[in-house]
Amino acid sequence: MNRLSRLFLSSVGSKYVMALTGLGLMMFVIVHMSGNLLIYFGKDALNAYAHNFTEHPVLLWSARGGLLAIFLIHLLFALRTERDNESARPIRYVYEDTIQASWASRHMMLTGVVILLFVIYHLLHFTFGIVDPDDFKYAIEPKEGDVAGMVIAGFQQPLIAASYILAQVFLGLHLWHGGSSWLQHLGLNGRGYDTVVNYVGPVVAAVVVAGNCSIPLVILMRWIY
Repeated sequence: MNRLSRLFLSSVGSKYVMALTGLGLMMFVIVHMSGNLLIYFGKDALNAYAHNFTEHPVLLWSARGGLLAIFLIHLLFALRTERDNESARPIRYVYEDTIQASWASRHMMLTGVVILLFVIYHLLHFTFGIVDPDDFKYAIEPKEGDVAGMVIAGFQQPLIAASYILAQVFLGLHLWHGGSSWLQHLGLNGRGYDTVVNYVGPVVAAVVVAGNCSIPLVILMRWIY
């Protein structure tokens, strides 16, 4: 047990935990985006998708709790890794010129904090109805609800639409580096898969940003109403 604890708390163990939780969160982002894109098939398609979850509240909130736990574990280990890196280099270089490291890789903590703030905002908006209570009522009244109507009403407001689009840019930057580095931490590079692994992050980031940003954009332009 002590050996397992030491491994779990070591720098190598931390990278494995961050990799596994990061991959889990990335898969959730892809699935969540796929569900939201159902709005292109009409309001009924998105409402039916949403109702499949609301009809099983215990499973829904259990899934949300599990997702929250994974998110917090990922965040805590990211903070721990950042602290360890700072401790290993207490004195910053007088001249620092990173050639190979991209902006996204050097600012993972920044983009992660922005994503955390966005998640809180997103929950207050679409889950608890605090940000936009007037439109939130459409999701719970009448009994069947109109989740698509709530989404459309929300994104027809320029500030709300802009905030979501900006958040997706930061999410894309995080995925651009994280999507590949998590696979590298799991040891999938160096086995002839380097090219594939290196492209996973950028491809996932581009697809997620394009898909998620398209929804508020088309609604804002009144192409979906």
